[in-house]
Formats: sequence, C-alpha cells, structure tokens
Amino acid sequence: MFDSLSDRLDAVFKKLRGQGRLDESNIQEGLREVRLALLEADVNFKVVKEFIDTVKARALGQDVLASLTPGQQVIKIVHEELIALLGGESCALNLSGKPPYVIMMAGLQGSGKTTSAAKLALYLRRQKHTPYLVPADVYRPAAIDQLQKLGNELGIPVFPSSVDMNPVDISVAALRDAQLKGCSVILVDTAGRLHIDDLLMQELVGIKEKCQPQEILFVADAMTGQDAVTVAEKFDEILDITGVVLTKMDGDARGGAALSIKSITGKPLKFVGMGERLSDLEVFHPDRIASRILGMGDVLTLIEKAQSTIDAKEAEALEKKFRKAEFDLEDFRTQMRRIKKLGSLEGIMKLIPGMGQMRKQLQDVQMPEKELARVEAMINSMTLEERQNPKIMNPSRKQRIARGSGTSITEVNQLLKNFGQMQKMMKKMVGGKMPAMPQGGVLPGMEGLPGGMPSLSPMPGKAKAGRSAAEAAKIKAKRKLAKKQRRKK
Repeated sequence: MFDSLSDRLDAVFKKLRGQGRLDESNIQEGLREVRLALLEADVNFKVVKEFIDTVKARALGQDVLASLTPGQQVIKIVHEELIALLGGESCALNLSGKPPYVIMMAGLQGSGKTTSAAKLALYLRRQKHTPYLVPADVYRPAAIDQLQKLGNELGIPVFPSSVDMNPVDISVAALRDAQLKGCSVILVDTAGRLHIDDLLMQELVGIKEKCQPQEILFVADAMTGQDAVTVAEKFDEILDITGVVLTKMDGDARGGAALSIKSITGKPLKFVGMGERLSDLEVFHPDRIASRILGMGDVLTLIEKAQSTIDAKEAEALEKKFRKAEFDLEDFRTQMRRIKKLGSLEGIMKLIPGMGQMRKQLQDVQMPEKELARVEAMINSMTLEERQNPKIMNPSRKQRIARGSGTSITEVNQLLKNFGQMQKMMKKMVGGKMPAMPQGGVLPGMEGLPGGMPSLSPMPGKAKAGRSAAEAAKIKAKRKLAKKQRRKK
C-alpha cells in the first residue's frame, strides 16, 4: 500500500544524505518534496501541513544543523513524527470488567465488517478467549449465512439469528446466550448502508444502549481513501467509536486513510486487514508501519508471523534432522508450506531491512512462487517412501511423478539432482566442513533464485545446477575453441 510513498520519500532522503551540510534552503526543498509525497498519498491536507511544520521546526534546530550527519538526523525526525502521526503506540482492545465482553463492528456496507468480525474472532481465540459471533445484519442478502459459514470454518459458535428478527433483540438475546455458553467475547456484526442514514444510526445507538459494548470498532475500506476518514468522523460523532479497523491494506491504495485517521478522529487505528485469508489480520503498530514506509523493514512482524506458523516441537525435531543430515523431501515440502503461510516472498522481503531496496533492483526478476508450486507438485506426486528415500527412484517412478505433476522427466531428474547436492552440502556442514564457495558465489543446489535462496527446479535461461553463470560461460567458450581446432585439423 505504501510503496509509492516509500519510493518518493526514499528519493528525497537520498538527496538529503548527499548534502555535506544542511541549511534552511535545502531543508525547505526536501520538506517540500515530502509534502508533495504525502499529498499524493491522499493524506488530509491539514494533517500534512501540521506534520511538515513540526518536522521543519525540529529540523532547523541547532542540534541537527551542527550534526556530523544532518541528513540522517532529518530522517530520524521524520521517522519519529510519522510514528506520532500514526498514533504513537499500538492500542490494545479494552477487555476489562466482567465477561462476556461486547465488541460491536460498525461501518458502511461493503467495508468488510463481516469478514473482519470472523478475523477478529480468530485473533481473540489465539489470545485464549472464547469468542461468539453474532450476525445482526438482517438487511443484506446472505449476510447471516456468510457469518455462519465463516464461523463453521473456524469452529467458532454463531448465534442462530434470522432475517425476521430485530437487530437490537438479536444482540440482547446473543449476550444472554453467550453467558450461558461461557463465551468470553461476543462480536456483533451490525448492518451497513451505502451511505449514512438516520435509521441505521438509530439501530446502532439502540444496540449500544442495550449491550453496553466495551469496544465499538469502525470498519473502513482503505481503498476509499479520505472518504473513509470523513465517514469515520460521522460515526464517531454519533456512536463515540473506540477504534478503527482498516481493511484491504494489502491493496494498491495510497495509504492516506491510515496516515490521516488518528489525527482527524482522535481514535486509534487498532487492526489492519492484510489479505483475504481469515488469519490476515494484524495489530496496528505505528512504529513498525513508519519503519516500513521509510524502507527500514519490520523484523518484529516477521518474527511474529514465523512464531504463529512454526510449532516449537516440530522445529526442534527438524533441527535434529538437520544435525544428523536426515533432511528429506517430505521435510522440504513442509518448509515450503510454512513459507507460503508467511505470505508472498515479495512481502517477506519488504519486512527485512534493506531487502525492500534489493527487491526494487530485482524488479525485472520474477519472484519464484510459480517455481516453488511446480516443485511442490512434483513432491506431492511422490509416495511417502519416495519422499523419504529418493534413491529408490527408477525411470517408471519418475515417469509417473512427471505425469502426475504436469512436468517433464527432465524436471524431475533436475529436482532429484539438486536435492542430492543439497543433502551433500548439509552433510559437509554437519561434519564441520563448510563447502568451498564456487566462482559466482552460489552454493550447489542454491542456484536459480535471487540471493541464492534454495532452488530445486531449473529456471529458464539459468546455468545448469552446480555451476555459476561465469563457469557455464567458460565451459561454453572452451567447447567453441575445441570445435574450431577440430575443424582446422
């Protein structure tokens, strides 16, 4: 979402870093570019003016101008002010008092309330709560069915409401039912409209008065930009919302809503939807988002994602296999699936400091998701015995695997060859002998992917497995020379 803004700010800061000394004129010029970048990102103009004035006042201070690295000092100030603009610190849900706690989801139709309610229920269950979903949207066709389907998918109970019931009555009855069932949190999915009207607001106020929710979360679509901020203001005036959930943050919107909403409404951004899967809901951390915008990466989010997908016991068992050099194709497939759960490789690279810039340099290189899918298809077509012991492969087995995965026997052979090289490398590492780095800087079995990431199938236009591009070119030149000499003879 913030890619365009990041690129613009990166260009501005490169100029500032290149300045030996900073004075009022080049700071003014740099901040003018920052201002344009924020306005182009659809940030509210009042917010931009206040932000630039604050940064300017700090940047023109003696501590910055007298610094040995004034450009870096300005970047530090922008980083700190971005964090303040985004809310300062993450804001947890207010789940205090006697359960069941009530969380009310409000917003316009199509903003993603129903899906966000299910995502939040999954998040709360991971926090050791027992959530209860309440479909209170009796107007939108199939809204009740949608939430019931999502609840069944997650294994979370859903209140059996129907379209002939009153939304306020549904909420009150669900609260009583949650107490009987021993559920600690109920999430009320309220109705939305295409625009704000009195009937909708009266209904929401009625649910608030009867159920006394601990949280009223306004759900907004990040793709609507400044409209989301304007609507949030109106909902806040009537309902006094406690926080905001911004959906579709993985899209190509310019990010203005995320940067403006706290300053305009005074209410914190608590969660962001980062994808279509029910697990794609993240707590909003202003410091981490500011670091992403400035291309500094976000290691903490990456660690949290890894911890949520990797089981400690499985990781320990895998470590033992590594130590004994018993890593097989079954283990490799498991690791590939875990990487998929973390998101796209491009998304992971953005979270690693410095890798975002490397990704821009490799923009013409395709990320290897398709290659990994092809490798997984070949491994899936093998029997358990074949995955655990690839040495038993014979031509008929390879033919069956190629036919089952929609690949060729050559690709199956290449997979087995590269995996064999990887196993040899692991055995050398276990024995305390690190294999010599070949010319080209890529270890055997690690060719084919940017940065030398493990590649087990050939990519078009790449050197053969075990050879760097330079080695392949030398061998080709030698063959040409030998051919010419034969012809002369």
